[in-house]
Amino acid sequence: MAPVRLDHAFRLSMIAVMAALALGGCMRRSGPVAVQPSNTLDSMAYGGSAGPGRVAYAPAPMPTPHSEYRLDAGDRLRIVVYGQEGLTNTYAIDASGSITMPLIGSVPARGRTPAGLAAAISARLRNGFIREPSVAVEIDQYRPFYILGEVLAPGQYPYVPGMTVESAVAIAGGFSPRARRDSVTLTHPDGGAMVRAVVPLVTPLTPGDTVMVSERWF
Repeated sequence: MAPVRLDHAFRLSMIAVMAALALGGCMRRSGPVAVQPSNTLDSMAYGGSAGPGRVAYAPAPMPTPHSEYRLDAGDRLRIVVYGQEGLTNTYAIDASGSITMPLIGSVPARGRTPAGLAAAISARLRNGFIREPSVAVEIDQYRPFYILGEVLAPGQYPYVPGMTVESAVAIAGGFSPRARRDSVTLTHPDGGAMVRAVVPLVTPLTPGDTVMVSERWF
């Protein structure tokens, strides 16, 4: 009978162990479990989780063409007011930075995006002229750029989207024999200030920029 008692005692001990394990598991799962999200900057940049002391840098979004273009004097705009043929026309931004439209008169445009100007025109028209105006503004012609110094034909030229400093030099007839050919000085209007820097020929050009080609020293 002794083996029977041992087998019975063994079974009882196994049942007790399993019950303790089950009870412990329930206790561990009784509260919420915090899981670190996987969509961190590190996982997006490197495809995995960040290690201790590791800093991830997400790539800066590339700007879409003309999405943040700021208007200024010299730009010509095509303004469409839907259902209003008398207002739909091409308007030039004058030296004061404004356009002048029928009914609403002068509207400041300098420093605004095309979408921002469209919103300003809509607000003016809504104020006693048109109940629900729908306005679209697109650039008909960009303001010119300027190229000076050691090129064959310095002066003012129409801007074409996608231009670089190198293409601006080509439009101006190319370098003079005395020109420095590896870099130029680019002056860019930015928020009422002028930013000047020495840049390589592959630098993109924007409307209103001034390119200065220097004379080489030897």
